[in-house]
Amino acid sequence: MVHPSPPANVLPSPAPEPEGAAELRAEVEQALEDYLLRRREDAAAIGPVFAEAVDSLVRFVLSGGKRIRPTFAWWGWRGAGGDPADAQAPAVLRAISALELIQASALVHDDLMDASATRRGRPTVHVEFAGLHADAAWSGPPARFGAAAAILLGDLALTWADDMYQDSGLDAETLRRCRDPWRGMRTEVLGGQYLDVLTQATGDASPGAALRIDRFKTAAYTVERPLHLGAALAGAPERLVAAYRRFGADIGVAFQLRDDLLGVYGDPEVTGKPAGDDLREGKRTLLVALALERAGEGPARAAITGALGDPDLDPAAVERLRDLFTDLGAVQAVEQRIAALTGAALDALTAADIAEPAATALQELAVRATRRHR
Repeated sequence: MVHPSPPANVLPSPAPEPEGAAELRAEVEQALEDYLLRRREDAAAIGPVFAEAVDSLVRFVLSGGKRIRPTFAWWGWRGAGGDPADAQAPAVLRAISALELIQASALVHDDLMDASATRRGRPTVHVEFAGLHADAAWSGPPARFGAAAAILLGDLALTWADDMYQDSGLDAETLRRCRDPWRGMRTEVLGGQYLDVLTQATGDASPGAALRIDRFKTAAYTVERPLHLGAALAGAPERLVAAYRRFGADIGVAFQLRDDLLGVYGDPEVTGKPAGDDLREGKRTLLVALALERAGEGPARAAITGALGDPDLDPAAVERLRDLFTDLGAVQAVEQRIAALTGAALDALTAADIAEPAATALQELAVRATRRHR
């Protein structure tokens, strides 16, 4: 039996999408498709087998996703005075669409490091290429080939993100203004990823370590820096940049905490990933940290530490851990942290001078990001 995500039972339905959200997603996806198909021609010039490998990356990028990062960047730009009717708007759209290639790189590498089998209901990139190797009966271990392909394609996505951004059509002055958020974002997500694998290796299960990972691995490049980028695109004053970054840091961490709950309690048919994978991978999430903190030194702690990081953890064991986390009050504590972070973020937003309709759109996005079910 799979538990529904806790917020499905206690929270109202997510806020409606901002006006034009579906159209914005479609425009981002079209910009990505146009760019990737052009770059596939570069790959084909190297060789047809490389073009076929690139096809896998293209499918991965275009196979779905919520397009959260470009959405926050767009509304950050609009809130700082950006005008969608301006001649610069198509270049802005292309520039913020490049954020999805950073996301693709992070996901491909993250799936490899976590040994995840599925993403968005499909085999992960390293699994796909390991299967290709095995089916063709090539020499060497299939898993090693799959890992190599995933590393290279993830690196290619990151390289193309920078290319797409630089070639978006933004003028030199705008690119200069945007240098700090663009550079900072790429460094922070890699630093956060390193902190993640380090805590798994060292066994650091403190709440502080979990929140630091959330801050840099997710919050910075999911909400905070995209908003910062949007503000810089519009030439926003430092006061608005600071408000955006406070809002983005809090909402980004809340977004990751919701993801942590979904990783344990979510329905795989909805999330696209097996329930309990974070536990099998030994992730030291805030949920786990708070459960261990509340468990003391008794049998509950032994049950958690014995199961955490076990790749063979079966559904019954995952179910027992779910119940244990709930009984210890860890789920409620994470929900309370999400609510507190969301409230603080909305306070920062309310106090800032943000143009409409962006102010309302960002409020709605905050609620949707933290009350989602997938």
